[in-house]
Amino acid sequence: MKMIRFDSNRPIDVIGVGRLCIDLNANEIHRPMEETRTFTKYVGGSPANIAIALARLGLKAGFIGRVADDQHGRFITNYLRERGIDTSHVITDKSGSVTGLAFTEIKSPEECSILMYRDNVADLKLEPGDIKEDYIRQAKAVLISGTALAQSPSREAVFLAVDLARKHNVVVIFDIDYRPWTWKSKEETGIYCRLVAEKSDVILGGREEFDLLEAVMGPLRRDDQATAEEWFRHRAQIVLVKHGGDGSRAYVRDDGCYQGTTFPANVVKTFGAGDSFAGAFIYGLMNGWSVEKSQQFGAASASIVVSSHSSSEAMPTVEDIRAVIDKYGKALA
Repeated sequence: MKMIRFDSNRPIDVIGVGRLCIDLNANEIHRPMEETRTFTKYVGGSPANIAIALARLGLKAGFIGRVADDQHGRFITNYLRERGIDTSHVITDKSGSVTGLAFTEIKSPEECSILMYRDNVADLKLEPGDIKEDYIRQAKAVLISGTALAQSPSREAVFLAVDLARKHNVVVIFDIDYRPWTWKSKEETGIYCRLVAEKSDVILGGREEFDLLEAVMGPLRRDDQATAEEWFRHRAQIVLVKHGGDGSRAYVRDDGCYQGTTFPANVVKTFGAGDSFAGAFIYGLMNGWSVEKSQQFGAASASIVVSSHSSSEAMPTVEDIRAVIDKYGKALA
């Protein structure tokens, strides 16, 4: 198998780009949000969660984004900094924007939902001028979140970050991260996410997210193999399709498909699983592991986070993940 090459001479492992927000997770679970009175505050946003997961696993993470000039914005920046994430390119937006909020409803392990407030949010105020070439070229990889493409000027900033990454041979990892809030239509989502996917080395998404990208080009096939082949015609080396409780399928250029495993979990809620999986999967790739072993590591990480009330706060250590794998006797060489 030809593995993705990460430049070991770069001082930063991964730079996340995009959404920094607040998660407010319901404390009174097993009831609708209408009856919920108290919530616990955590840092949220898919790229933020993945950066936190990577830092927790011992990698050097950085971030490019904007936070509001308010208490929540300071909470986010301080939280990242305390966990060793480089925040030198996290900018405090002075335009009067606000911090995005995501309220979560946990009716049952199978029935969870998210209510997002995304009007005039700071993370979508990211500008092309915030993207510094010298910072990008210090990274082994950049992690792009599809949510950052939902509006200008953040959209153009992401395009610039991707182009600079390509210029300096920085690996581009694209997490489709579809959230309907702030997008005008599914067609708009598909068009702009395709433009980034075409320049990405690794693409991560659920089956429905890949369908969004494919729908703008013709009838849906809903076929993982066909999806992988489409993106292999561009730059992609790995296309990973997530199927929730059914695991993941990872397609590797010129190598085939790997079916990912799952691990038992005392599920509290479903959200956060994808971010924890992505962080551990990327960790495996950056350590030169096989795709199959990286998938396994991601699945074990996800089983830990879905068993917890939080997402960012629950991101596990390497030892935590290995303990799960050892417990169920699924260790791979």
